[in-house]
Amino acid sequence: MTTTDAPTADGTRPDPSSGPSRPTARSRWGEASRWWNARSRPEQWGLLVPVVVLIYFLPVINPPIITTEPATDFSIALFNAAVFALIAIGLNVVIGQAGLLDLGYVGFFAIGAYVAALLSSPDSDLGVRVPWLVIVPIAMAITMVSGVILGTPTLRLRGDYLAIVTLGFGEIVRLLADNVDPLRGNRGFQNIARPGGTYPDGTPLFTQTDAQGFYWLAVTIIIIVLFLMGNLERSRVGRAWIAVREDEDAAELTGVPTYRFKIWAFAIGAAVGGLSGTLFAAQVGFVNNQRFDITTSILYLAAVVLGGQGNKVGVIVGAFLVSYIPDRFQFEPEYRFLVFGVALIVLMIFRPQGLLGMRQHLLAYGRQAYQKLFGAGTGVAPTGLTSSTRVSGELPETVPDDHAGSSPREGGE
Repeated sequence: MTTTDAPTADGTRPDPSSGPSRPTARSRWGEASRWWNARSRPEQWGLLVPVVVLIYFLPVINPPIITTEPATDFSIALFNAAVFALIAIGLNVVIGQAGLLDLGYVGFFAIGAYVAALLSSPDSDLGVRVPWLVIVPIAMAITMVSGVILGTPTLRLRGDYLAIVTLGFGEIVRLLADNVDPLRGNRGFQNIARPGGTYPDGTPLFTQTDAQGFYWLAVTIIIIVLFLMGNLERSRVGRAWIAVREDEDAAELTGVPTYRFKIWAFAIGAAVGGLSGTLFAAQVGFVNNQRFDITTSILYLAAVVLGGQGNKVGVIVGAFLVSYIPDRFQFEPEYRFLVFGVALIVLMIFRPQGLLGMRQHLLAYGRQAYQKLFGAGTGVAPTGLTSSTRVSGELPETVPDDHAGSSPREGGE
């Protein structure tokens, strides 16, 4: 099999007699990505085990290079980043997978936190004290219903119109917290229920001052949600979301019930937002109307865009940066948005797909089928197939394209 030399930036082709060219950082990243995509899912999970173990032990190790102390407790900073990552995963379902612009996602986060407060705080007018593990499914169910209620009349809108409606939803939730007396406005709720459990010496595992136990719980929840989301993306629902994101009209014409799948995206994303709200309320132990403004929702959106829409690992990286950098460098509040604004401008210029943009690969078991047909080393479908190559299995001459699969509009994980 031969390959055609790719032209350089000035339109000329490299001289073969000058020897092999030095690999660039982009080509090395592409090779690493293709190698990773060629691995089976059990192999990928096995390679990730040491990384996950290191993530779990971060608050115990407290590396001096990345620690946020003494200004901010490192365990609390890690927990805040983990909650941010969980929120970004839920928002990625709506924006990255289904292609729906949601500017009011903080509303679902607020609903989950207030459900935990109303069902467990002694300040609640309900007068009940429900355990945290019981609160979690209740909060997720209520936020899913909220997502369906919001999506049913509004998801026939598209683009800017949908963004304005979701922005209004987030503001409605905040104003309700301000003005509805049972929600206590600025007074808020105290002593919200926490998960149970103790260390071997008998001290509580989940406390407000020591977020180490909450961080471990948040990382465990993230792993479970990532596993479920990965399976969902490779299912019929995930393929329908990608079809809606790429071209809703074409998907509708091919028989995809786009309206129903968009509501599913809103409901599932809302459930993850409610879950993160209950986790946040349990650790802080206090909820009022000051934590759910529109600027917070914009930060959630910035985390998804910064990491890479549609890439689960990418949005986790983006969420970690958005949450961790202010704690690490202690920016003043008025400079925090300036820093992220400059970072997003630079990112959009040099890497518009995000830090870890989506990479196109076949859904379900299509990749394994192509590997069997064209060889184990083939990570993506070859282009320019002819009848002879389909029969013999030999790959045609191709021009290497370092930009393949880097568009934020392409499907992938």
